[in-house]
Amino acid sequence: MQQASSRAAAADASDEELANRCAGGDVVAFEAVIRRHNRLLFRTVRSILRTDAESEEVVQEAYLKAWRALPTYRAEAKLSTWLVRIAMNEAFARVRRKTADVVPLSSAGAGPLPQEDAMAHDPPDPAHGPESAALLQEMRRLVEARIDALPAQFRIVFMLRAVEELDVDEVAQLLQVPPATVRTRFFRARSALREALARDVDFAIEDAFGFAGERCDRIVRAVTAAIERDSNHRGS
Repeated sequence: MQQASSRAAAADASDEELANRCAGGDVVAFEAVIRRHNRLLFRTVRSILRTDAESEEVVQEAYLKAWRALPTYRAEAKLSTWLVRIAMNEAFARVRRKTADVVPLSSAGAGPLPQEDAMAHDPPDPAHGPESAALLQEMRRLVEARIDALPAQFRIVFMLRAVEELDVDEVAQLLQVPPATVRTRFFRARSALREALARDVDFAIEDAFGFAGERCDRIVRAVTAAIERDSNHRGS
């Protein structure tokens, strides 16, 4: 009972209060920090690594590093900003271990876009029925795949601005780039995403209400069977 009330109190505390308690070794307070900022850290790391399982590992590593470093946290930046920077550093370190030619976000240029999400991560409303739920799931999968296909410097800006809804100045501070760069990358990311999704829709429209295969065969069989029955009736 006491632990439950402690958790409830921690959930209502400010980030500054929680940071002070964590610095003193309060694990319950740190649990509240994790729950409060989990989605932001995961989505940020996911925009860099593009795999769920690896992103979860890196987020966990980032939290452990933050826990050990909290006694040195001086609130010069928001706690969320401080945590995201740790998570980003861990993610980039993971990338560097896999490849030697990583382009840092702070120096990455706005190169040519590939030729080729308010993404809702809540489960579909069952009231829509199983077919609608499956459609929404497929749409979400398609949007996530298209976000993953964006160049890294655009992908992370899109994730922070459109999905996490951080303002331009917050994103600029996190990525250590000018606000104008954030605006440009977000505009180009959104344009590329719209073009890619528009092409997907065009292809889907071409295939809508497809008539090849089993449906066509079924109608052919039904009609020829009816014609045969009609011929038999006339001949009798």
